[in-house]
Amino acid sequence: MTMMVKDPDSRIDFEFDWAAAYPGGQAVTASVWTVVPDEAGGVAVAAAAYDLRQATVTLAGGVAGRVYRVTNRVTLSDGQIDERSMTVRVEDR
Repeated sequence: MTMMVKDPDSRIDFEFDWAAAYPGGQAVTASVWTVVPDEAGGVAVAAAAYDLRQATVTLAGGVAGRVYRVTNRVTLSDGQIDERSMTVRVEDR
């Protein structure tokens, strides 16, 4: 699992490249992002997008000193469903 560090005042993009995991030509047809814990002032999904190969999320907020799990769940063109998570640690920078 990937570990990222984010400032509570930053608004920053992160992405997962799904093409490397599925070289057989499958494409991303749906993408959903979740953040745990879901709390007031915590890291939040400000925007999200995807194309055939990648899923991108813009994360905002967060409480300094807290750790969040950000998960991307995708559906592929052949019907497979997969997910990846990263850990986001919030620190004043």
